Amino acid sequence: MRIVANPGLGARLLDVDLARPLDGPDFDALLAGLGRHGVLHAPGQAMDAAQLAALGARLGTLEVNVANKYHAPGIPEVMILSNKRDAQGRALGLGDAGQGWHTDMSYSADIALANILHAKEVPLRDGVALGSTQFLDMHAAATELPAEIAARIRGRRALHDFEKFWDMVRKRPGSERGPLTAEQRAKKPPVWQPMLRRHPITGREVLYCNPGYATMIEGLEKPESDALLAFLFRHQTQTKYLYAHSWSAGDVLMWDNIGTIHNAVADYSEAEPRYILRVQVMADRYTEALAA
Repeated sequence: MRIVANPGLGARLLDVDLARPLDGPDFDALLAGLGRHGVLHAPGQAMDAAQLAALGARLGTLEVNVANKYHAPGIPEVMILSNKRDAQGRALGLGDAGQGWHTDMSYSADIALANILHAKEVPLRDGVALGSTQFLDMHAAATELPAEIAARIRGRRALHDFEKFWDMVRKRPGSERGPLTAEQRAKKPPVWQPMLRRHPITGREVLYCNPGYATMIEGLEKPESDALLAFLFRHQTQTKYLYAHSWSAGDVLMWDNIGTIHNAVADYSEAEPRYILRVQVMADRYTEALAA
């Protein structure tokens, strides 16, 4: 396996078959590369849902989504992301996943380490791939915070709320999401997260506060909290931190949910089919490092 870095965020995994178990040195290199580069792209892969789940399970416990409506048969850990429908017009997958800047599972006391997606079908228009996934580098965003802002938020926590992102997406035209049920809401109540935290792989500080879920800052009155969050959201979404992945069928894309935030670009229609398998890896193997 070779890892070829992009000029900024992201790298390509070459000479690897991710359907096969990685040996010790390759697995160690993949884990280190995930922390260092934030996003890893392996083109030309052929994996089924069970193989994708097995790859993710090497990294940590696989999450079963709280709104788990679409998943691979018999494998609830593998979510289906798709705009396709069956002969009766029923959706085959979640069609609006990830549309807006966020970090998966920051709304949970138990946070996520990584996502792994495997593209089966990619929407095309005139031969050009649509539905790119964008990423922003939160290592760099933390490093380049103004000193006075870093001092204000170091040691503080922000409240992250699952319902904020859910409601933002369901209000968009065409959304088929209903309001969260009381049971779903009870499973994921709002949680406090440190705004700056040490990354468990790199040991470096990252900005862990995203527009999708962060709602308020601990210890601040609402006007001050809102203003500071607005500054942080502008700072972290600067284009100099951006990497955008243009999908091809067969791609496997793995990203770091602690050191990046991401956004799924919804620039395709139902007539341009998209079908992607997804697993999410929890950070349960890094509890001590995250608490440090």
